[in-house]
Amino acid sequence: MELFTFKAFAFGGELDLNRLAVKLGLSRKYRWEEPMKLNPVTFALATGNDEERVYLYYFGGVVFLNCSGDLIARFLDSIPQYAESLKGQIQLPYREEYRLEIDPAREPAIVNDRAVMPRYNLAFLDIICFVIAKSVALERIEERVDMVFDEVEGLIANLGKGKLELPDRDMARLASSILSFKFTSIAHIMVLDKPDITWDNSEADRLYTTMASLFELSQRYLEIKHKSETLLDMTDVFTSLSHARRSARLEWIIIVLIAIEIVLYIWKP
Repeated sequence: MELFTFKAFAFGGELDLNRLAVKLGLSRKYRWEEPMKLNPVTFALATGNDEERVYLYYFGGVVFLNCSGDLIARFLDSIPQYAESLKGQIQLPYREEYRLEIDPAREPAIVNDRAVMPRYNLAFLDIICFVIAKSVALERIEERVDMVFDEVEGLIANLGKGKLELPDRDMARLASSILSFKFTSIAHIMVLDKPDITWDNSEADRLYTTMASLFELSQRYLEIKHKSETLLDMTDVFTSLSHARRSARLEWIIIVLIAIEIVLYIWKP
């Protein structure tokens, strides 16, 4: 039996692979859906002979193939010197682990923590990396969405007490965060996209479809989308109330100024 182990993490944001390639002295260009595959020791492009590999994705996912804990730690300590956006990201709370077992004597099986295939195919490695990298990136977004929900919950509680104290700058920041959730999950994490290899390889397509279902990628994306739309609706309400309060305040200021002008006119000698 041949065993492949996968450990996926999510960085705090996006990763510019083309800029990273320049820093590493790599001459190739990367499309937004294409991962960078590196040797974790030499930081050179990985080849088919490399048993240990690192997959880096534009959306901030990183997957280690057959890498020990020490090797992962050394890579994470070294990579920030080539990528400014990764500095200060020692702690990576979002993670997934998976394993692929190649065993001709067993029936194919795809479950939550491992897949069993009768023969080796490089596409299997790419697909597993792609799915679990998506999963940890979605986990990062899910946590951020929940944090915004907590913030909005506090605003709703204050609103119930008749208080609404949120400057326009904070309102704009809140709306920007919500829109970024939707944009990142669609454009960068590519939740709705399938790898090209799945169109030509039925085994690869079955592996991707099954794993995407096991990790609930579509459902989690739809939940993020629904929560984002709900938050935007709430933001619209807060914005309307804020504008109404400002308009009422301006009206009172105008009334007071008119009253002052009348009083001055009456008492004018």
